[in-house]
Amino acid sequence: MTVFYTIFFFIATLFSQTPAIEGTWITQDDETGKKKSEVLIYKEKGKLYGKITKLLLAEDQGKKCVKCKGEEKDQPIEGLVIIKALELDEDTWEDGTILDPKSGKIYDCSIGFENENTLKVRGYLGFSLLGRTQIWTRK
Repeated sequence: MTVFYTIFFFIATLFSQTPAIEGTWITQDDETGKKKSEVLIYKEKGKLYGKITKLLLAEDQGKKCVKCKGEEKDQPIEGLVIIKALELDEDTWEDGTILDPKSGKIYDCSIGFENENTLKVRGYLGFSLLGRTQIWTRK
């Protein structure tokens, strides 16, 4: 009987693990709902980062981050690291930042799974209640 419980809990653990977040995710335009960009999410030194690898709308091709400050100022949006230094806290990545290339503003950020192919990406100022959530889908 003990062997049965051991095998049962081992299999249950395999199925209950959080899916891998690394990979390419598709963002959507908040206003039009059109697919806007591809973001590569990756881990570096235990923290989570995300870089825009491709702009999908023709009108965005070649755009630069003109409203950004610091080293991102006037850099091409394609290739820009927009998610920085999120840390895993149970099943949510948080305590890092996200850059909005359109406004140049940097927000606090948290990212969690809605399901294995859908992320809820939340940008906010100070309190998580004051912000907005975007849905990103796995490519």
